[in-house]
Amino acid sequence: MSFRIGIDIGGTFTDFALLEVGSGRLVIHKQLTTPADPSEAVLSGVPALLAKAGSDIGVVEAVVHGTTLITNALIERKGAVTGMLCTAGFMDVLDIGMERRYDMYDLRITYPDPLVPRQLRREVDERMLAGGRVGTALDLESVAATVEKLVEDDGVEALAVCLLNAYANPAHELAIADIVRKRFPALYISTSADVFPFIREYERWTTTTMNAFTQPMFDRYLDRLEGGLEALGFKGSLYIMTSSGGTVTPQTARRYPVRMLESGPAAGVLVSAHLGALLAQPNMLAYDMGGTTAKGALIRHGAPLKRYEMEVARTHDFKMGSGLPAKIPVIDLIEIGAGGGSIADVDIRGMIRVGPRSAGADPGPICYGQGGEQPTLTDANLLLGYLSADFFLGGDMALDTDHTKDVVGRVLAGPLDVSEARAAWGIHETVNEDIARAFRNHASERGFDYRGCAMVAFGGSGPVHAARVARKLRVPTVVFPVGAGVASAVGLLISPLAFETARSERVALEDLTAEDLAARFAPLVEEVSDYLRPEGIAEDEIRVSRWLDMRYRGQGYEIEVSLPDLHGSELLAALPSLFAEAYEAVFGRSFDQEPIEIINWKVEAAGPRPIGDGHYRLDVAPGPQALKGTRLAYFPEGDGFVSCPVYDRYTLAVGARFTGPALVEERESTCVIGVGDRAVIDDLGNLIVQTVQQEALS
Repeated sequence: MSFRIGIDIGGTFTDFALLEVGSGRLVIHKQLTTPADPSEAVLSGVPALLAKAGSDIGVVEAVVHGTTLITNALIERKGAVTGMLCTAGFMDVLDIGMERRYDMYDLRITYPDPLVPRQLRREVDERMLAGGRVGTALDLESVAATVEKLVEDDGVEALAVCLLNAYANPAHELAIADIVRKRFPALYISTSADVFPFIREYERWTTTTMNAFTQPMFDRYLDRLEGGLEALGFKGSLYIMTSSGGTVTPQTARRYPVRMLESGPAAGVLVSAHLGALLAQPNMLAYDMGGTTAKGALIRHGAPLKRYEMEVARTHDFKMGSGLPAKIPVIDLIEIGAGGGSIADVDIRGMIRVGPRSAGADPGPICYGQGGEQPTLTDANLLLGYLSADFFLGGDMALDTDHTKDVVGRVLAGPLDVSEARAAWGIHETVNEDIARAFRNHASERGFDYRGCAMVAFGGSGPVHAARVARKLRVPTVVFPVGAGVASAVGLLISPLAFETARSERVALEDLTAEDLAARFAPLVEEVSDYLRPEGIAEDEIRVSRWLDMRYRGQGYEIEVSLPDLHGSELLAALPSLFAEAYEAVFGRSFDQEPIEIINWKVEAAGPRPIGDGHYRLDVAPGPQALKGTRLAYFPEGDGFVSCPVYDRYTLAVGARFTGPALVEERESTCVIGVGDRAVIDDLGNLIVQTVQQEALS
C-alpha cells in the first residue's frame, strides 16, 4: 500500500494526517509549531506520525503541505528588502491606494505601510497603452543601471516590476525581467503581468510586491523542507496547497508564494465540501478555529464560494479596507482574530476583550507552563472544565490549572469583581458572539441562508465552541468530522493538483463572436493545463472551469459569471441570461436592455481527487469503554458547573446516542455538547449533533 501525508502548520500547532491510499485508513498527529523555523516541527512530526502508523517513509508517495508562513511574514513584516520599478509618474500609487475610508467617522484610522518604502521605488520611462500598443519605448540599459544601484547601494534582495498597462501587453515587463536576471542572477524578480494580470494597478501592484517580499524567505523554507524530507528518506512528490483549494509543485509555489496566503484554512473548507457530498448536504458552513484565528466559509451547491481578492495585515480589528489587498484566486473565507491563544484583557469600558493579539505557540497560554502570563481562550476553556488538564494532546501535554486560575483571578476576575469561572465564561462567550456575528455578516453579504444547513466544526478549538455558535445562528445541525482537530491536514490529502489564471481584456459583448470567445479562452486553458501535465495527469483527467467577470457598460465593478460546459455560438448566446441571473442574485433585478461588457477572463485546470469520492476511517486505539467518567463543566443553562459525562470519541460505536451536556474527547480536540443537544455517531464515524435553539431553553 502507498501513503499520502498532509501537514498543516498553524500559529500554535502543526497538524499531521497520513492516509493509506485504497483502504482509507487514517492516522493523525498534532504537536506544537516551532515559530523560529516551522520546518523543524514538520521534520520531527513526520517520523512521529509514521511511527504511530507503523509505516516507513519509503512507502509515502506524496507529502501535501499547507502553511500560514506567507501570511505571518506579511503581518510581521519579516520578508526581503524589496525594490520596485514602476511606470514614470506612478511611484505614489502604493501610497494613494484606493482613497477609501474603511471607517467614515473615525478620524484616527490608519492603513498598513506599503511593503516597498518610497525610497526603494524607481520610475521607468516607458508607456504601454491600454490597447497594448507601445506608446513610449523602453530603455533597457537605463533600467539595468537603476537596478544596479538598488542592489549595490540599498541591498535589495527582491524586485517587483510593476508597469501601468502590463496586463494589456507584458512585453516591457518581460524585457526588464530578462535583462535583470542575466545581470543579477541572485535577485528574485516578480512581474505584475505574471503574478496576476488584472486591470486595476493598485491591487495588481500590491499583490506583486507581496510576492516579491516573500519569495526569498519561502524559497529558503522550501529548500530546508525538501532537504529535510530527503534526509528522512522521502522519495515521493512534495506539493503545496494554494489559497484556492488546489495543490501545486514546489517550483510553482516558489514562483507564486503570494498564492499560498490561505493555504491551510482552504484545506479545511475542502474537507467540509467533501463531507457535505457524503452526507448529501449541498449547503454548509465550514467553521475552523485553531490557536490564533477562527475562519468561516460558505459551501453552496456542493462547492466552496471563491473570489479573486483578499486582504492581509489589517490594521484595525480585522475591518475590511484596513489591510493590503491581494488579487489572487482564494476560497472566500471570513477571518476573526479569535483562537485558543487569543489574549483576553479588560478594555477601557471595563468589558472583556479577546484578541486579536495571540500568545501563539511561544510562550502560549498560561496553562501550557511555558512562561505565558496573559489569560487566553484556552485558559478560559480549561477553567470552565471543557478541556482536561490530564488529557490535552492525549495526555502528552499536562496543563497547569492552578497557576491559570491565579492569573485569571488577578488580571480579570479581580478588576471585574466576579469569580474566576464567570470571568472565564465571559472570555468564552465573547468569542462565541464575535464568531456568530462574523458569520451573520459574511452570509448576508453573499445572500446565503444558513438556517437550514449544517455546520462542520474542526480545528483544535472549533469543536469546543461550535454547538454554542450554532445556537446563536439558529443552525440546527453541527457535524464534528472524524479527526476534527486536524481536519485541515486531512483536507490536504483530498486536494487535487490545480492552477488558475486570469486576464483582463475589456470587450463589449455585442462585438464578440463565437470565434473570438474561443480564441481568448484557448491560450488560458493551455497555460493552466501546462502546470498539470508534467505531473503525469492525462488530458482526459484534466477538468477545466471557466468564468467571466461582466458588468453593464458604465459600471465601475463587475460580477463573476460561472460558465457551463457550452462552447461556440451556444455559449455566446447564453451569456446575457447567465449574467442577468448572476446580477439578480446580488442586486435583486437586472436590466435587459443595457449593453454588457466583459472585463476579466478566468480559467482553472484541476486534476482528479487523490482519493476520489471515498471516505476514510480513523486508525486509533480506543479505550476500554466509551464512557470515561464525569467532569464538572460550566453551562449557564444548568446554573453553573454541571457534572458531565466524558466520552472517548474513538470508542463510541456507530449508532451511539446521547444527550448533552456532555464532553467528547479526542486527542486533538474536545467536542462540547450543550444542555439538551442530541448527539449520534453516523455510519461514517462523524459525530452529528442536533442543537437546541435558544427559544426552547427560555
